[in-house]
Amino acid sequence: MLRYDPAQIEARWRRIWDEEHTWEVPNPGQPGFDDSAPKCYVLEMLPYPSGDPHVGHLKNYAIGDAIAHYRRRNGFQVVHPMGFDAFGLPAENNAIKTGEPPRVATERSIDAYKKAFDRLGFSFDWARELSSHEPSYYRWTQWIFLKLFERGLAYRDEALVQWCPFDQTVLANEQVIDGRCERCGNLVEVRELEQWFFRITDYADRLLDDLDTIDWPEHVKTMQRNWIGRSHGAEVIFRCEELGIEFPVFTTRPDTLFGATFFVLAPEHHDVERLAAGTEHEDAVRQYVNEAIRASAEERGAMEREKTGVPLGRAVTNPVNGEEIPMFVADYVLMEYGTGAIMAVPGHDDRDYAFATAFDLPILRVIEGTDPEEAQDDDGLPYSGDGEMVNSERFDGKHNREAHDEIVSWLESEGCGKPAVHYRLRDWLVSRQRYWGCPIPVVYCETDGIVPLPEDHLPVLLPEVDDYAPKGQSPLAAATDWVNTECPKCGGPARRETDTMDTFVDSSWYFLRYLDAHNDEAAWDRAAVDYWMPVDQYIGGVEHAILHLMYARFFVKALADMDFLGVQEPFARLFTQGMITRDGAKMSSSKGNVVSASETVERYGADTARAYVCFMGPPDKGGDWTDKSVEGVHRFLTRLWRLKEEVVERTSPGGDADGATQGPAAELLRKSHWAIDKVTRDIERDFGFNTAIAAVMELLNVAYTRKDDLYGNPAGEAAVRFATQTAASILFPFAPHLSAEVYEAITGRRVWEDAWPKPDPALLESDVFTLVVQVNGKRRAGVEAPAGASRDELLDLALSDTAVRRHIDGKQVVKEIVVPGKLVNLVVK
Repeated sequence: MLRYDPAQIEARWRRIWDEEHTWEVPNPGQPGFDDSAPKCYVLEMLPYPSGDPHVGHLKNYAIGDAIAHYRRRNGFQVVHPMGFDAFGLPAENNAIKTGEPPRVATERSIDAYKKAFDRLGFSFDWARELSSHEPSYYRWTQWIFLKLFERGLAYRDEALVQWCPFDQTVLANEQVIDGRCERCGNLVEVRELEQWFFRITDYADRLLDDLDTIDWPEHVKTMQRNWIGRSHGAEVIFRCEELGIEFPVFTTRPDTLFGATFFVLAPEHHDVERLAAGTEHEDAVRQYVNEAIRASAEERGAMEREKTGVPLGRAVTNPVNGEEIPMFVADYVLMEYGTGAIMAVPGHDDRDYAFATAFDLPILRVIEGTDPEEAQDDDGLPYSGDGEMVNSERFDGKHNREAHDEIVSWLESEGCGKPAVHYRLRDWLVSRQRYWGCPIPVVYCETDGIVPLPEDHLPVLLPEVDDYAPKGQSPLAAATDWVNTECPKCGGPARRETDTMDTFVDSSWYFLRYLDAHNDEAAWDRAAVDYWMPVDQYIGGVEHAILHLMYARFFVKALADMDFLGVQEPFARLFTQGMITRDGAKMSSSKGNVVSASETVERYGADTARAYVCFMGPPDKGGDWTDKSVEGVHRFLTRLWRLKEEVVERTSPGGDADGATQGPAAELLRKSHWAIDKVTRDIERDFGFNTAIAAVMELLNVAYTRKDDLYGNPAGEAAVRFATQTAASILFPFAPHLSAEVYEAITGRRVWEDAWPKPDPALLESDVFTLVVQVNGKRRAGVEAPAGASRDELLDLALSDTAVRRHIDGKQVVKEIVVPGKLVNLVVK
């Protein structure tokens, strides 16, 4: 008997799929398009190519590939493309350190990824391949930018950025580690620079409301809802009379306005430096702001965090009572909420109370609680409940909730407030002072100002530079021959924009380009996009639940409004896979616990690697990688191979398994149809791949147990052959190479060309079932029971089992729980 040789088997089938272009699918109107089959667009989040793929990539794409295979064999015409999100910081940082051009390093990594994906046998349609760093792609990224600009959705404004004074560059959030520049280790400062933004806030309501129209995990929807953060309340104007500046404040609690005893700005607020200028606090404020922005929003907003701040030396007037209250800058106020300024009400807010206590500020209660459990404590803690308004002048004696709208109406009549809806969502800052990104297609002309480039000027090519390190400006600024150009509007001198776009821009529309990847005349063909969109199944990590998914949704809605698309949502259904750990810890190079996908494939084969990541636990949950478990999956596949070898040698094709009506042959036939039913239901049920593979293992165990009794009997041999081909057929989504090999050996056909098997309902019915017997909720036995057994019969079977008797002898059975067809639970004491 030949041994199981994954390398040889997998190479053979990869060659066949490659030579025959098996997984390529044409667009409507193209030769070979099947307009009778329903469409299915299966897509995994495209990878950023850096180094070699790890087992996290392996899991993501193994899940997607299993779905694609399953849908194909259920009659769908599946498009399943692949490409690369190729712009980004790692390649640029490598260039700064080594001088190697980012394009060279990026394309080397792309080549490594493609070889790894090929070795894994993923069924990608490589005819649709794209890479975001290619001019053929980013030409259309620039085109989208221009369309957003025409629509007023791309604009330029000042924004605070994190600045490294040593490297003289703006840093992305991920480049700041514990408040220091990741490259040089110096403390980061905050500066205000002109930046490009996309007006995503115009779509806040639609982004929020349309979450109800898509089939996404509820926790992802919740994360997006919280990020958008729609709140209903009032906008109230506080005025700094000394400087003549008005500060709008958003509050959901206008009923507490009379309790505002101080006023706080977020460190990022654009008026902080202006307010502190010329005061004794100017230096302290600047130092505090630079320190404050180094902490994350989560750290700053934590209730247990010590409250810090600096006086601004100014005051604002509370519009409801005319009292002047002092102004502070404090890091517990976040720019992401409201206007970045708050009226502080320490009598009714925990954080305001903690700050007031730390700075010895007045604390005034304006609502008296009526519920004893909600009333103020003796030690002066703030009251957050409802009750009668006090110390609130004309509103005294009214219930705060009933007075809410009346207070807002009064503010509006006085010209110092109005009803308002506010969002946590902020416009998308897309400028990056980096080299390795998509150039922004505008020029600056002294005569005409900001001038968008005509479409026939695209793509604006990324120039070659000698030094990739920014020195106070983008590295592109040093390419003076490229920067200095001609204004397309007036013909006069102009200079190019030297910022590049956030790489999230590239990944916000790639799923559209896949559908017409080689179109030189347009970003996509409308007919192709209208046919394939939306993506029917999107797969990726939950870490992208907010930014990438939100930005992609914004792009689709904006493009649909411009009549370039016919859909409102990019991803109809989303699946987020769990993280793979090693020894209970997240994998990282510093911990030395990273598992190489390539090394696993080299040792055990692609099918073992793919099947293992699908088997190690529910795909949406995490799983801990163990070499012992990998070896277990490899043994399972080896057993399938050996069974195939034995069946081919010892049986003949052509027998009728349906002729087996009783005995081991009938049992194996029923088990085969049980496995078909089980695997089908598990895949359809939130991709329960781990239990689906376990069902194939169970079928294989029964086949091994019964096979020797069935050889020499035509119906028995047919049952063994059917069980073997069934195991291969339903294992194909998870271990395609071996499954194709086994299926062909038994049937002479190609498994992917045959429809997904359907179970025979008659064979799913059984005269007996395994009755689970529990004692105090713990399983103690499995007893074979007649399918139609009565409650008393099931109890008799349970009580007569030897293993059960050991756990109940000498004890009193106080309760008997019987679930017909499933279990008996005996409660004893």
